[in-house]
Amino acid sequence: MAGAALFGRRVMWRIGTVVALRDETPTARTITLDVPAWPGHIAGQHVDVRVTAPDGYSAVRSYSIASSPNSHGRVEITVERLPNGEVSPYLTQEVAAGDRLELRGPIGGWFVWRAEQTEPVQLVAGGSGVVPLMAMIRSRAAARSTAPFRLLYSVREPQAIFYRDEFQTLSDKDPSLTITYAYTRVTPTDWPRPPGRINASLIASAAWPSNLAPTCYVCGPTPFVESATDLLSASGNDRDKIRTERFGSTGERK
Repeated sequence: MAGAALFGRRVMWRIGTVVALRDETPTARTITLDVPAWPGHIAGQHVDVRVTAPDGYSAVRSYSIASSPNSHGRVEITVERLPNGEVSPYLTQEVAAGDRLELRGPIGGWFVWRAEQTEPVQLVAGGSGVVPLMAMIRSRAAARSTAPFRLLYSVREPQAIFYRDEFQTLSDKDPSLTITYAYTRVTPTDWPRPPGRINASLIASAAWPSNLAPTCYVCGPTPFVESATDLLSASGNDRDKIRTERFGSTGERK
C-alpha cells in the first residue's frame, strides 16, 4: 500500500541513483531517482534528502515528490536553488547522473490526494509550492480520474513557471483541468491582469464556487499560504476542506 510507512511502519533511509536531470527554470531542477524497493507513495507526500560532504558533514532537507504514485520505483523531486540553502545549490548545480542520494520516505498523510476522490479539487500554489500539486495532477491523469481540477498558480514572472509545457499539454487535452496564472512582478505581453498577488477577485473568478464543496490544497511560503487560506475561507469554503503545506525561507516544511 502506498504510504504504508505512515501507518505503524518505520520510515527507512534508502539509496536512490540519479537517472535524469531536467531544468525547469533558471534556478530550479527536477531530479529523477531510481529507488530500489520503493514502497510507493501518495500524491502530496514528501521525502527527506540527506547530502553528506567529503568531510562528513551532512544536511537533511525535505522535498515534495513531483512524480505520480505509479512511477515504478522512480521518484522525482524538483528543487529550487536558494541563496541561503545548504543543500539546494548542490542539487541544482552539481549533482550528476549516476550520483547517489539518501532518501527517507514517503512522509505525510494529510496533504494528499487519492484517486478515489471524486469531488472538485482546487489547487493553489505559490512558487515552488506547485511541486506536490503537480504530483496530484499527474496522479489524476495516470488514474484517468474525472474529478475536476483547477490550479491557481502564483509566480513572479513567466520564466519562473515550473512544468510549463506539461501544464499546457495536460490542460489542452483535458477541459476538466484548468490552470490560471497570477504573476506578481512581470506579466506576459497583453496579459489581461496587472501584476499582483492573489486577491478576492481572482479567487472569485478562477476558483471553484464554495457551494460545490471543493477540497482545497494550498502550498507555498508561509505568508502566501496564510493569505490564500483566508481568501478561500472568506469566499465561503469550509476551513476543514482546506489542506495546507507551507515552507519557510530555507525551503523547509513547517
